[in-house]
Amino acid sequence: MARTKQSPEFEIEVGGEPYVWRLQRQPQWSSDAAEWRGKAIAVRHKEGQREAVLEFPAGPQPKFGAPLLKASQIAPELVAKAIASAIAAGWAPLSRGKTVAIVVDATGG
Repeated sequence: MARTKQSPEFEIEVGGEPYVWRLQRQPQWSSDAAEWRGKAIAVRHKEGQREAVLEFPAGPQPKFGAPLLKASQIAPELVAKAIASAIAAGWAPLSRGKTVAIVVDATGG
């Protein structure tokens, strides 16, 4: 059975608290809704277990043969703003429970 390569995790500090994030989903074509979907990042508090998946809107479709988006290409400021928006929307990173999906805008707000 083939193992999939897990994307690397990056540390970031938001509001004085340490978080860990990774690229959850590349921008991709969705067969469910027949539309182009944007990237998504998974984030959790460094000492917590509950994850939030922050979904960004779809940008322009890449040209055929364009390289894939790498997590290191995502601006830390965008990730920090998206995490702050998720907390403002009610995500409690130190609580227990299922993963929460939160839709943010292109600027992370």
